Amino acid sequence: MSWKRELDELNKRQKLAEQMGGKDKVARQKAKGKLTARQRLDQLLDRGTFREIGKIAGSGQYDDKGDLEGFTASNFIFGKGLINARPVVATADDFTVRGGAADAAIHRKFVMAEKMAHDMRLPLLRMIDGTGGGGSVKSLEDMGFTYVPFLPGWEDVVKNLETVPVVALALGPTAGLGAARAVASHYSVMVKGVSQLFTAGPKVVAALGEDHDNEGLGGSDIHTRNGAIDDEVASEAEAFAKVRGFLSYLPDYAGAPLTRVENSDPVDRTEEKLLSIVPRDKSKAYNMRRIIEYVMDKDSVFEMGRRWGRGVITAFARLDGWPVAVLAGDPTYLGGSWTASTAEKAKRFVELAEQFGLPVIHLVDNPGFMIGLEAEKAATIRRGVEALNAIYKAKTPWASVIIRKAYGVAGAAMSDHTRFQYRFAWPSGDWGSLPIDGGVEVAYKSELEASDNPAAKLVEIKDRLTKVTSPFRTAEKFLVEDIIDPRQTRALLCEFTQLVLGR
Repeated sequence: MSWKRELDELNKRQKLAEQMGGKDKVARQKAKGKLTARQRLDQLLDRGTFREIGKIAGSGQYDDKGDLEGFTASNFIFGKGLINARPVVATADDFTVRGGAADAAIHRKFVMAEKMAHDMRLPLLRMIDGTGGGGSVKSLEDMGFTYVPFLPGWEDVVKNLETVPVVALALGPTAGLGAARAVASHYSVMVKGVSQLFTAGPKVVAALGEDHDNEGLGGSDIHTRNGAIDDEVASEAEAFAKVRGFLSYLPDYAGAPLTRVENSDPVDRTEEKLLSIVPRDKSKAYNMRRIIEYVMDKDSVFEMGRRWGRGVITAFARLDGWPVAVLAGDPTYLGGSWTASTAEKAKRFVELAEQFGLPVIHLVDNPGFMIGLEAEKAATIRRGVEALNAIYKAKTPWASVIIRKAYGVAGAAMSDHTRFQYRFAWPSGDWGSLPIDGGVEVAYKSELEASDNPAAKLVEIKDRLTKVTSPFRTAEKFLVEDIIDPRQTRALLCEFTQLVLGR
């Protein structure tokens, strides 16, 4: 006696699950320029590596004899797969099944996916499209009651943020719990014109008297500029590439060793352009991203969050094959001043590096916190102190290179001064409690007023101060450890990385 009948039913149920929401719903999904959940899993993961868990979970319809006559698949698909030959837990919302709403959700699948990532210490990928199992008004009548809100499995979401790399891809209109799941990640991405994110969608917001379409209320232009989502891409294929790139720098879980890749870029490579990249005129900007590219292993830089908190650049890169976290001032935006959002971005990135053990390379050009009424309204000093605290809490290896400015409290955020200072300064270094420009007239008011030629006297005073503020005077007192030829930067940072990771 065999089990062929049961295996035939199993095969039937699996085939029904593969139909997702049915031909019409699948066609509608594709007409919007979106892949189906199963196509997304196939394209994100290494080919042929996905093993689904709970494939036949859903809602069966039965005849009077109790035999299966129809089946509605769950709107949540998950399982184990590989990315770059490394195991991950991959999940995908299926918008073709009731738009991802709660009445099509089997919450235990979501909970088990989160638990699998935590307990097996595997990176977690969430492809979110819809409410992510959130509520729908229609479901209230079907249930016949309502309930006090709670979030099944959210405790596992919190655990995963502390344990494993979590990546979220918002791949369609994403609201409520779906939006929360997108934001509760270490890296997130939206597809321009296809993805939107909202606490509540336009039809709900209309009750407030606001009239918006999906894009106007929650498009990627909004959320990649306010810090809710890290990056915007032009297609789902580009989103998948971003995810694969992001994960390549991180270990499988917090505390696991970092992975070194083969490096063909000489550690002693010098770049002549570094000699002149910083202009002598301190009011002129320069391209910090170019410096990062010159110093790091070629083609290894992965920037995240480029569109928000723009006074600081946050990127992963490699030095002699080892992954590092790069924090760098961007003088092309507000002179590199730290706004509230810049400080928040720096804090989040430093905490990410700390959690997964990536050494931080801080390329410093920070003229201070942003000032003025709008900066005060944004609580810039509070956000700035929170970033400063994160830097002082960090125990991950840390090296700083002072490229140009480092002033005031914000300038002190270059590193935790109580640790050994693995620090270098370029000859263009310019630091202090405040810049001399703009403060001379106040500090030397009486001397200027007593002069027969105040303009000439001001030039004389500034010339004296320029000599006093030379970085070599600071180095004489060993208040900065080393002033280096900028062309040495790569070799010295490779030496640092080998020292802290290669032994």
